[in-house]
Amino acid sequence: MNEILSQEKSIYIQIKEMIENDILREILLEEERVPSTNELARAYAINPATAAKGINLLVDEGILYKKRGIGMFVQAGAKKKIVEKRKKNFYDDYVKRLMAEAASLGITREELIGMIRETPSGK
Repeated sequence: MNEILSQEKSIYIQIKEMIENDILREILLEEERVPSTNELARAYAINPATAAKGINLLVDEGILYKKRGIGMFVQAGAKKKIVEKRKKNFYDDYVKRLMAEAASLGITREELIGMIRETPSGK
């Protein structure tokens, strides 16, 4: 969690996404303790309540769980849940809009796939 907070979105959302990213990159593993709200507050010079709000979102999503008196830990299957959620968000946020725009331009699905295959990253 060596990322820098930005003004683009709420700090608690950024804290949530940083923890998710660390889980995806396997910096934080299943059943491993995550930094406490106080540790996050010190590291990023933020209010502990702001850090707690980001952590609590992950608890609500079943990504983290609390061990009473010990701290927050990564739930088993957390990485898979994050990947599934992000795939769905990618589809909803990008692919649906892309398909709608393509349709409005008269581009068929096959033509669009052909365009993607022609790009260097679409190998």
